[in-house]
Amino acid sequence: MSGRKRIQVDESEWYRIQRKAQQLKEVQRNIPRLIDDVRTQTRADIDRTFAGVQERQRRHEEAVRSLSEQTRRLEADTTRRLQQQAAELHRTLDETAGRIQAETRHELARQQAENRQAIAAERAQRRAEMAALAQEIDAMKADRVHAAEMVRAWLADARTMAGLIGDTLPHERYAPGDLARLTGRLTTAEHNLAEGRFDAALAVVQETFHSLSDLRVDITQRELERCSTQTEAVEALVRVEKLIEGNEERPVIGPDGEALAGYRLDVVYWSEGELDGLRQEAVRALARARDEGTDADALHDLRDHEATRLEQELGDTVERAGMRQLSSQIRVNLADAVAQTLTAHAYYDLVEGEYESDERGAYFAKLRNDANGNEIVVGVSQAERDSDQCVIRVLSYDHDTTAEADLMDRAQAVQEALAAEGLRASAPETEPGVPDPALRPSARRSSPQPAPLPTEQGQWGKKAAE
Repeated sequence: MSGRKRIQVDESEWYRIQRKAQQLKEVQRNIPRLIDDVRTQTRADIDRTFAGVQERQRRHEEAVRSLSEQTRRLEADTTRRLQQQAAELHRTLDETAGRIQAETRHELARQQAENRQAIAAERAQRRAEMAALAQEIDAMKADRVHAAEMVRAWLADARTMAGLIGDTLPHERYAPGDLARLTGRLTTAEHNLAEGRFDAALAVVQETFHSLSDLRVDITQRELERCSTQTEAVEALVRVEKLIEGNEERPVIGPDGEALAGYRLDVVYWSEGELDGLRQEAVRALARARDEGTDADALHDLRDHEATRLEQELGDTVERAGMRQLSSQIRVNLADAVAQTLTAHAYYDLVEGEYESDERGAYFAKLRNDANGNEIVVGVSQAERDSDQCVIRVLSYDHDTTAEADLMDRAQAVQEALAAEGLRASAPETEPGVPDPALRPSARRSSPQPAPLPTEQGQWGKKAAE
């Protein structure tokens, strides 16, 4: 004979109805100051990013001013175009901070394409000028001093351009090995100059200078595009961070879709660390997005996939927290239903109710028959973590010897009462062992019970202690 009887209750349909009625998975977005907070943080990141861009532009201006007249003239317009491109990007991002959408991305892409076309036209013009200068080589042969000076001027300018790229631009990120290759060509030009082969030296150094110039333009533009993507990634992740903060506590929504006065869902508590874990993931993702070493592909992934994943996971976390809160109340309500059955069937009165540890654990309703002093503890727990099935254990503490048939009859009465409530309850099973004496009503002091949550099944809104 065993005083441990087990009944499994299937609540899957009830869970489905509650999920739909309470819209638990819908992330709360109408948060006061959400857009303002996202805009403020995004603008701060934009200003930080473009402070670096502006410093780079200042150094480029200084370097261009140090070039010889022939190359300074060629580089001035390109530098101006790059500054204009950066200024337009900065302005557009600042104006749309907090609400960067697909339309903004299309506009940014249009601006960048126009700037690329304009700069490409200037490159073609520089190539034409280079060809015109190459035609002067025959005249230069007659004036070796002038030829040597011209080659040295081009070499100095090329060295300046190479140093500018090496010191201010992430060339290895966008064009690994190109700077070293072009710098090596300058060494070849220097050898030609030393040997008096001015025509060969000039051809090599001019081509190398223009290749370095093209490299500067290409890297600068690609870095500006990375800055744009970085801003978008940061904004998306800041929004996730603010949504997490705004969903730490939520109203409880009733079947009519309206918030229930006096009821709140503490997502931090009921998520059992999941919301905090999600917050840490968002913090780490945001740190990667703000890292200047993060490349464009990684930023696209953070913007398009990681931010989306985190927001979806937030919805899942909120839903699980809400269902755990509801499940906690259901455990109380199930215990109440069983207690009422035992009162009617065997004259047991409810003495107290308590959770195993806190509201997230199993619930125990403790009953006593004053006529004979026998006691029963009804334990209600989930079959598995976040399961839509509960297990009810009827633990009997009888002073006298109770027949197994009587114990089973008692459990079957509970099963029938649950079935009458519309619940799918399994036939009772006998579990091995004896009830834990520590669970008896006199063994522990009761813990506070939660306020009942309204449900679609009226009597389930009562507390087991009523």
